[in-house]
Amino acid sequence: MNKDLPKVALELWRADALVLFDWLQEVDLNAVPISHPAQKQALMDLLTRLEETDAAEATHEEIDAAKAEVSQDMG
Repeated sequence: MNKDLPKVALELWRADALVLFDWLQEVDLNAVPISHPAQKQALMDLLTRLEETDAAEATHEEIDAAKAEVSQDMG
């Protein structure tokens, strides 16, 4: 990706980051419904950025706790 493109700073709760990181590592992006190839690339870019955080070093226990925490808000 072009380094000169505008960037956006995004803050996530750590639990959300862990859940997204875990899902992006497990999901078959070829099976995710998309309407444009850029959507798949954006998900891959998100995974790359999450790999640069401490989410990449999370334990299974931390990921399970994060899933429980995030799903509490689902009603």
